[in-house]
Amino acid sequence: MERIKAWAEGRLNVLPAAGSLHRLRSFPPVTKPVSYVEYDRQAAEAGGTGREISELILIRTGANLGFAGGNNVGLRYVLARDDFDYVWLLNNDTVVNSDALSYMVERMHGKPDAGICGSTLLYYDHPEKVQALGGGYYCKWIGLPWHQGRLQRAELKRNRDRAERWMNYIVGASMLVSRKFLRDIGLMCEDYFLYFEETDWALRAEGKFSLVYAPESVVYHKVGASIGTSSLPNKKSLACDYYSARNRLLFTRRFFPEAIVTVWLCLFGAVLTRLLFGRIARAKMFAGLMIGVDIPPFLDGVGQPLGKSE
Repeated sequence: MERIKAWAEGRLNVLPAAGSLHRLRSFPPVTKPVSYVEYDRQAAEAGGTGREISELILIRTGANLGFAGGNNVGLRYVLARDDFDYVWLLNNDTVVNSDALSYMVERMHGKPDAGICGSTLLYYDHPEKVQALGGGYYCKWIGLPWHQGRLQRAELKRNRDRAERWMNYIVGASMLVSRKFLRDIGLMCEDYFLYFEETDWALRAEGKFSLVYAPESVVYHKVGASIGTSSLPNKKSLACDYYSARNRLLFTRRFFPEAIVTVWLCLFGAVLTRLLFGRIARAKMFAGLMIGVDIPPFLDGVGQPLGKSE
């Protein structure tokens, strides 16, 4: 919070290096100071105080509430004020093209039943590669999502209609959510803390709202910069391993109990993989979750393990 305020006041410059591909997206910097107001959680969820004239609203939540919990505080703020048409949920480890939001709003206007719109997500460090084209497909039988266009070359043509037919969730790094969606479906579920929140949200809205994708809305995502997310078993942080396994089971039991056996078998494979890498404590943690023993690992305030990596 202090660093954000220092930036807004003009006391802290945050610019990519001169040779960075992303420099033009943040240069020249906006004129400082940027006016801001700061609320605690209670004041924010009540809609703030009076008519806002500040460009930036800062909210101290008082604790790490997780992905859904943190976003929900901001959503309660805008719902209490009721002066919006859309809310853009954007991860803290992203950089955006200046027209990214405009393209999302345009797509939402073009489809009246749209509830959430996604962006083209490119890897920040490898902008030639796609992380996701808007969203992806969640397969209930293995309990895992697959992002549309994952690892595709960024310059390839993006088929909006195909992406929208195929996806059953929007990737949470960039989601434009309509006012009607928030009013009818409600906030994100806070049971997960990390992972599965956007899939839960989309599934709750199934048959009521459609999911759409704005190909020209480009967002560069550092992917896992806050929590140590990785697709490689030997590189996952303890928090990533714990919450992905825990919530895979939680989500399956909640929405697809008929698939619990196959998801359980997939997790058994994950136990064997952790054993192969010599991560005995991780394997025990997975096995405990599979038999219903949920003992969270000792984590610090940002979800990282304290002391030894195991």
